[in-house]
Amino acid sequence: MTEKFTRSFVRGLYDRPLLPLLDEARAVHRQHHPDNEVQLCTLLSVKTGGCAEDCSYCPQSSHYDTNVGPEKMLDVEHVIASARRAKELGSTRFCMGAAWREVKDGPAFDRVLSMVRGVKDLGLEACVTLGMVTEDQAKRLAEAGLDAYNHNLDTSRENYRSIIKTRTFDDRLRTLENVRKAGVTVCSGGIIGMGESADDRCEMLRTLANLDPQPESVPVNALVPVEGTPLANMPPVDPLDLVRMIAVARILMPKARVRLSAGRTSLSREAQLMCMLAGANSIFYGEKLLTTPNPDEEDDMALIRDAGLSAMPPRPATSV
Repeated sequence: MTEKFTRSFVRGLYDRPLLPLLDEARAVHRQHHPDNEVQLCTLLSVKTGGCAEDCSYCPQSSHYDTNVGPEKMLDVEHVIASARRAKELGSTRFCMGAAWREVKDGPAFDRVLSMVRGVKDLGLEACVTLGMVTEDQAKRLAEAGLDAYNHNLDTSRENYRSIIKTRTFDDRLRTLENVRKAGVTVCSGGIIGMGESADDRCEMLRTLANLDPQPESVPVNALVPVEGTPLANMPPVDPLDLVRMIAVARILMPKARVRLSAGRTSLSREAQLMCMLAGANSIFYGEKLLTTPNPDEEDDMALIRDAGLSAMPPRPATSV
């Protein structure tokens, strides 16, 4: 199959002067999305720590000595209460993350299915990130009402082994394929600030944009360095690099909801607004993103209000 986007095309976009790049991204965004709307999402860790993967950025990995230890899985009632609070605060999508290498059939997975059903009963979009998943497991999640499955590519194929050695880039793509076959929408993006090159950043976006169909949701994360992980001493991400990544993602994947995700605590209000100008139309809302800090709700609502934006109202559960 001929790829829609070539390496040279994507790198050419990335290297454009920033203001013309923003002009194009803004035009694409306005063609496909409401101009002033931001979706609020909440992400909850339902099973924290003790993960067998060795992702170099992650404090939940059992390979590293961090301040995040293994914890018992939350019960369904706790999760539904958190989802109800998120809805009251304005979130329309509730995401649940479990620090697993892969989904294993049994009581823990059955509990996740109950969580999904409970979140859907509240009228929220339901998303999970559980590691690798088989076709059958993805089908069971779909039957429970799951709207989206998050499984980030993280970086380029070429750079992948320098970040993660316990699974392959093709394992990532296989999970996305299994999710898609089950009729669940795909949420997949990456992280910048891990020592990758500009080519790596472009290749990560190009891989996503060449998927058929493209992901409905693309989170763009800035590394949050955590003591004890191999990437603990990485320098801060240049906010304009994040703006550039979001603009390129918006142009390549015009219909996707581009999510300004981890790393917002290191961004000024102005930098966050530039990201939204570039095409980000979703933020994660709440005090934590799994185990890393996030701006508090009052600050986010003030930012949205002061910019003249509005939070996306509740929509049918099939929306993305």
